[in-house]
Amino acid sequence: MIPFGDLRAQYLSIKPEIDAAVLRVLDSAQFVLGPEVKAFEERFADYCRCGHAIGVNSGTSALHLALLACGIGPGDEVITTPFTFIATVSAIVYAGAKPVFVDIDPATLNIDAEKIAAAVTPRCKAIIPVHLYGEPADMDPIIAVARRHGLVVIEDAAQAHGAEYRGRRVGAIGDVGCFSFYPGKNLGAYGEGGAITTNAPDIARRARMLRDWGAERKYEHELKGFNYRLEAIQGAILRVKMDHIDRWTEARRALAARYQGQLGRLFATQTVPDDVRHVFHIFAIRHRRRDAIQSFLQERGIGSGIHYPVPAHLQI
Repeated sequence: MIPFGDLRAQYLSIKPEIDAAVLRVLDSAQFVLGPEVKAFEERFADYCRCGHAIGVNSGTSALHLALLACGIGPGDEVITTPFTFIATVSAIVYAGAKPVFVDIDPATLNIDAEKIAAAVTPRCKAIIPVHLYGEPADMDPIIAVARRHGLVVIEDAAQAHGAEYRGRRVGAIGDVGCFSFYPGKNLGAYGEGGAITTNAPDIARRARMLRDWGAERKYEHELKGFNYRLEAIQGAILRVKMDHIDRWTEARRALAARYQGQLGRLFATQTVPDDVRHVFHIFAIRHRRRDAIQSFLQERGIGSGIHYPVPAHLQI
């Protein structure tokens, strides 16, 4: 059987480093936030080429807190894509705002930047482009629309660790970036995890407070906050994996090039513009006989998945 993902094989390849990192946390008895998380945040901010990274307990929490830290709330509208994991849209609803859907470009599968302006209303406060499967959305025209209308741009980079758009790392192009460290992601924890990235000190400060019960000092709760803190063990594991992510990413890109060479003439695949660095969280193929092809693969012991069988606008 060729599994869709083999997390055990990845763990075994770095087992001594991971085991030492976990034991270091156990010996410290500092299990939530603390120096391991702080060190990871600094490393991840450098990796994303931005000023601040705030570790949280999931990518969903990152999106939720990013919206709140940017002042998005009840009565506001947020433009996004319907072709994404449900968390993108759920976070908008959690904030009390209304999702407004703009269709995708059928070539890149990302939100069609040329259609966003027509969806802006006086109640619109933000745009959440999704860097789907690891391919950056077309950010410059998205940001241009946002600046004309005074909107915040929150990048959903949950699938795009290290992806680049015109030489810039995702997560540092808009006002805020949101990442997931779910185990199957390109940079995955051994449990749940996420991060918010930004160059804005005020947004970073609010996000740090919101993840920890709205407080900067223990028991002094200035904001209506949440328990969205990143655990120290996950921070330590992610620090180890930061030493390997570039190598793993290049391996993904090399395999994707091989897949494209072999499968590109048989299936529709995601178009990759020359000015982006795709990190291939998913190598997606499309075909009218999708279910039959998936059954064919399964019969031969080849794992696959459907991303996503029901679009978000039919589920919210």
